[in-house]
Amino acid sequence: MTTAADVLRRAMPGPRRFWPGAASGFLSEASAVALLAVSAWLIVRASEQPLVMYITAAVVGVRAFALARAAFRYTERLASHDAALRQLASTRTDLVRRLVPLAPDGLARARRGSMLGALVDDVDELQNLPLRVVLPLVSSTAVAVGALVLVAIVWWPAALTLLACLLAAAVVATGWGWVAGSRAERAIAPLRGRLADAVLDHLGSLDVLVAYGADDASRSRIAQADADLRRAVVRRAGAQAGSSAVVSLLAGAASLLAVLAVVPGVDAGALTAPALAVVVLVPMAVFEVFAAVPLAAASWRQVRAAAERIAEALPDRVPPELPDESVTADAAAVELGDGLHLRGVSARWPGAAAPALHDVDFDVAPGERVLVTGSSGAGKTMLAHVLVRFLDVDGTYRVGARDVREVSPDAVRRVVGLCEQHPMLFDEDIRQNLLFARDTASDAELEAVLERVGLGGWLRERGGLDARVGERGALISGGQAQRLALARALLHGFPVLVLDEPTAGVDPAASTALLTDLLTAVGDDQAVVLISHVAVPGALVDRTVHLDAGRLR
Repeated sequence: MTTAADVLRRAMPGPRRFWPGAASGFLSEASAVALLAVSAWLIVRASEQPLVMYITAAVVGVRAFALARAAFRYTERLASHDAALRQLASTRTDLVRRLVPLAPDGLARARRGSMLGALVDDVDELQNLPLRVVLPLVSSTAVAVGALVLVAIVWWPAALTLLACLLAAAVVATGWGWVAGSRAERAIAPLRGRLADAVLDHLGSLDVLVAYGADDASRSRIAQADADLRRAVVRRAGAQAGSSAVVSLLAGAASLLAVLAVVPGVDAGALTAPALAVVVLVPMAVFEVFAAVPLAAASWRQVRAAAERIAEALPDRVPPELPDESVTADAAAVELGDGLHLRGVSARWPGAAAPALHDVDFDVAPGERVLVTGSSGAGKTMLAHVLVRFLDVDGTYRVGARDVREVSPDAVRRVVGLCEQHPMLFDEDIRQNLLFARDTASDAELEAVLERVGLGGWLRERGGLDARVGERGALISGGQAQRLALARALLHGFPVLVLDEPTAGVDPAASTALLTDLLTAVGDDQAVVLISHVAVPGALVDRTVHLDAGRLR
């Protein structure tokens, strides 16, 4: 089981990458404190008008610490951000790798906005673990200890007052932020997911909402979700501002208490004026550095909450209804041979109580055209997902001479390709949407395959391969999207093609023409499993099978 602690460990760069940034951060903040201490000593000592030789070292120190502060700040940002972003890429890749075995059927019940939040916002938040939590805490603590030692060397009672104020700032500011901000922090991510879901639902169904006069209610849900998220963010910001205010008040208190602590030493002549300036002003520099601690505590709450949400999104195990992706047999071991053979196959959707396919015997010979019909809910789409190994089966499923459980699901998918009911098209040009199938294809090959699926004239009208198709094919019709999906499948060269309801969303008057074009475009050596609820001309298929309540009739 993946826990938040596991996610946090993976988000933290290794020591070899982390220590250069941590060392640079410490040296930069130490230079800031040293700059103020040396400057205070120099100004007061110079007011006593000593010989220049007595203050030359301090002048050089001021210049050196000023330059060192900027230089080490630059190297800290360079090293720490490089380490964090490299680790972020590794973390995101690991998350996607863990989710891939669930796609598509294992993620069917996941809300798109929440899943998108886990993949993008929550993973991005993890980079703050090294940058805004660990690094500031390490640097600030080390600098605070060094400053306490320095003040103790000059006048130990002042060091005690500084220590007391630092501890009070750590406890009060961090505690205040935790009490005031933790509840808001826990609410932000769910509210962000709720807003994303509302926006995606609205934009994805805008035409239906407008047609039924429900767009105003949908916009109201978006506005309400946005208002709730904004209030939570404001509450979190208020908690952070309150923590910073407490630290500022205690910084002033530390300087005032330092003045009171040094009065006896000044009266007794045991403390010089330059030393007095150092003791009184160093706490201001220390608290400027220490101000990162409450912010680190706030960042820790955010990072911890993000890690918990990521841990919830990651699967503890792959559901038994999905195939075992750990099987890594070579794809070359899978050949179509004498076709696809299903014997006594039953299958169910992840989490379903009962199978949706029951004891199915089904064969597809090389080059054969098989039409699968049935009413909605009969199990047609499940059969398609079984054929391409999105779902595991009870029974026997062979591709050629190989049982599918002996080879990786990807190996099966190199033989059996799926054109879905709603094909996935990316917000890119036509060329890029085709090159996903074979990235070595030339423009001439892309134009030829589009001509095969009846899109040659349309391509010329659109201005060529550079024309964009919009998000999920929003700029083209349903029939054109199906033809593009088929062109992509033909370009890849699957021996078996599964066409799942290719006329969905297509005008009934044009469905027969679309089916004719699709099946004519497929080569004679390619088998086709056509799943359709509409009539198909008998000349286009070799045989027809009927699914009823998950059983072949």
